[in-house]
Amino acid sequence: MSEERPAPEPSEEEQRATDADAWAAACAEDLDAEKARRRAEHGPPQGSAAEELRRFVDSVADKLSGLQSPLLGAVAGPAAQQVVRQVVQQAKAAVEPVIERNPEVFDHLAAAGTELLAAYRSAVQAQERRWTTGAADLKDDWPDRPDRGEGTGSGERIDLD
Repeated sequence: MSEERPAPEPSEEEQRATDADAWAAACAEDLDAEKARRRAEHGPPQGSAAEELRRFVDSVADKLSGLQSPLLGAVAGPAAQQVVRQVVQQAKAAVEPVIERNPEVFDHLAAAGTELLAAYRSAVQAQERRWTTGAADLKDDWPDRPDRGEGTGSGERIDLD
C-alpha cells in the first residue's frame, strides 16, 4: 500500500519570497499596461537628445534639399540646388561624428536648458507679481535701503532744512 504524504507547509521565508515575486510580477504587469496606455494616448516616447538632434538635422536637410528657388530662375536653379545639397551634406558630416561620440552631452545640455528655463520663468513670475501688486509692495522689497525705493535716483535723500 502506498501512503501519500501531505506536502510540507512552506516556511515563512519561502512564503515571503513567493509573495514578493507575485508582487513584483503584478507591479511589472501594471507598469507595462500603463506604458501601453500612455503610448496609445500620447504616441511613442521621445528619444534621447542626441536622437532628437539627429532627426532635426535630417528634417532640415530634407527641407533645404527639396527647396525650389523661384528667385534664381530656370538657369541657375539646378546649380543652386546642387550647392545647397553639398552644404547640407557637409553640415551633416560635421554634426554626425559629434553626436556619435558624445550622445550623453546632448542629454546634459537639454537638462541644463530646462533648468535655465525654469530659473528664468521663476524670475519673470516674481517680477510680474511685483508689478501687478502695486508700488506699495515695491518699497517693502528693500527695507534696509536708505532711500526705501523713493524717487528714481540712486542717491540718498538729503534734508536741506
